[in-house]
Amino acid sequence: MFWRSVVGKLWVTILMLVCFVLFILTVLLLQFFENYHLVEAEDELVQSAKKVTEIVEEYDNRELALDIIDHVVDSSTRVLVLFEEEDAWLSSEQGNSNVPPIDASWVKNNEALARVMEGEEVIKQETSIPKTDTNILIVGTPIEQGSAVYMYQDLTFVEQTSAQTTKIIFLGAGIAVILTTIFAFFLSTRITSPLIKMREGAFELARGEFNTKVPILTHDEIGELAMAFNRMGRQLKFHINALSQEKEQLSGILRSMADGVITLNRNGEVLITNPPAAQFLHAWEYETGKVMLPNEAYLPEPLQQLLDQVVTAEEEGMAEYTIQGRSWVVIMTPLYNQSYVRGAVAVIRDMTEERRLDKLRKDFIANVSHELRTPISMLQGYSEAIVDDVAESKEEKNELAQIIHEESLRIGRLVNELLDLARMEAGHIQLNLEQVHMQPFIERIVKKFHGLAGERGVTLNLSLADSASRTSCMDPDRFEQVLTNLIDNAIRHSYENGVVKVNAFVDQKQVVIAVQDEGSGIEEEDLPFVFERFYKADKSRKREKGKSGTGLGLAIAKNIMEAHQGTISVHSKIGEGTTFTCKLPLQDEC
Repeated sequence: MFWRSVVGKLWVTILMLVCFVLFILTVLLLQFFENYHLVEAEDELVQSAKKVTEIVEEYDNRELALDIIDHVVDSSTRVLVLFEEEDAWLSSEQGNSNVPPIDASWVKNNEALARVMEGEEVIKQETSIPKTDTNILIVGTPIEQGSAVYMYQDLTFVEQTSAQTTKIIFLGAGIAVILTTIFAFFLSTRITSPLIKMREGAFELARGEFNTKVPILTHDEIGELAMAFNRMGRQLKFHINALSQEKEQLSGILRSMADGVITLNRNGEVLITNPPAAQFLHAWEYETGKVMLPNEAYLPEPLQQLLDQVVTAEEEGMAEYTIQGRSWVVIMTPLYNQSYVRGAVAVIRDMTEERRLDKLRKDFIANVSHELRTPISMLQGYSEAIVDDVAESKEEKNELAQIIHEESLRIGRLVNELLDLARMEAGHIQLNLEQVHMQPFIERIVKKFHGLAGERGVTLNLSLADSASRTSCMDPDRFEQVLTNLIDNAIRHSYENGVVKVNAFVDQKQVVIAVQDEGSGIEEEDLPFVFERFYKADKSRKREKGKSGTGLGLAIAKNIMEAHQGTISVHSKIGEGTTFTCKLPLQDEC
């Protein structure tokens, strides 16, 4: 803390000493100036009283004398002249209006002031005027036996002067304290600056900053200490430089590796790791629920068993683990120290992508084989029937040839859809964008399916909101392919006498088209996969006549919508039906 530092202690000591001296000096000055202003006021009144006495003695005309007195006396002072005749007195009316006048009777009744009329020298007195709260300073001087001049002044003027002086003293004391604070802080900082620099240099050395140098600000003992400190830093840098270079080289290699690397000793303590290895350990921590403390790296139990095996057998070991849905292959190699194994280094490779690609390749081959097997078998069987003259009549041969033709068309569609999907997923899809009026476009597509819906006993309804009469930029052929697929699926998977609804409207600058059927619905666990290749949620009917497909239509529809910067989603309930929703952003320009 600042108060515990040398700077703080020195600064506070100087500040407290100066504040104490200023406090004593301020008290003495206030007392001095308070008495000084009062004495000055008394002296001024005495001098003025003597002048008035001379004027009264010089002029016999009392009215003229009073007029002269009013011009001579200061405006803040009042004058009262008492003569030896009883009730004969003169009072100045041009003085300070804030000081009420006093009469002769009050003066005569004041024992001290009455002595002035008896010829006693100057009398000074601080008193208050009767029936008022005004405090005055009054001075009396004798003229002749039985006569006197009295001058009085409001003490408020003296108090105001003292208050102004007090403000000046306090202001000066405050400025002195501020200047002392700045000076003390500067002085203490100047004295302790080398020590602070050495402290900071020591902390930097502790953090490994061996290039740190402490500036030599003085040539006394502190300067010699700074020189010794710099020499120590150079020696530490010289001895540790080689180790630091090797460490940085090793650290750079480990950081640049895509695979995780963990260096272990015989006891299973983790010595060195890189970011991929740390990711592996944190995934294992989350999997097992064990909380890892800060700066702690523990070895999971399966890896500990592999380490024991490697240390014991003194040969390389390999194992594969699945953590948080990712596949990791660990290859552990022993490290030798002359005659025995001192530890091991484990290389951890994330094989998730390779495993996924292998699975995709296997699934793709299996799906394509599955889809091609049935039509090829039918082609082979019916062609053999024709070759072997199983069909004797021309009508039977034409029927078999028609089946062969349909199956060949089915194989062609499958191959074309596979090619389209491959191009789309590779980002090679090309859109022929143009402005399309949505209402006639959707009506035309729905109209094509009235015949198929009638054959299936399904009612096809179209609901177009007024907002759907907008135009938007799209590829009409590709978007028609999406709607055709959705409406065809809805009709083919609806029950007889069911209803298929196509609703279109504009919501938040996007066209929303929903295709809803009243079929059997899709299982909840199948919903996340309906847009994958070859995925068929209705497995019980996938070969049912009129309802079979390649399993690629929804995957193609999803890619087309994404190419239009749109989305496609599905909601379904078993026994209630399925709703596919397409959202296409409205674009006024292509």
